Amino acid sequence: MRQTECIPKLRALADETRWRIVEALLVEELTVSELEELLGVSQYNVSKHLRILRESGIVVSAKEGKSVRSGVAPDLRARLRRQGRTLDLGCCQFRFGA
Repeated sequence: MRQTECIPKLRALADETRWRIVEALLVEELTVSELEELLGVSQYNVSKHLRILRESGIVVSAKEGKSVRSGVAPDLRARLRRQGRTLDLGCCQFRFGA
């Protein structure tokens, strides 16, 4: 991966709330409401952070009935390391949780 392709992903992960969202989405796909409840963050903020994560290519979202479910992008999910806790961006790796 070229450096210019990695910069948006690194910027997106630099925010603690977005980091926590990705950490939650590594476990399972979630809706905005589920993330709001899990993280204790307003619906507006969850939506704003998900937009940034989608634009960086880390997260994808799909409409499911009246809800929108979000998850880690398939290409990144395919590169998850052992036990699904290390996210490989191609330029660097991040280990989530302890």
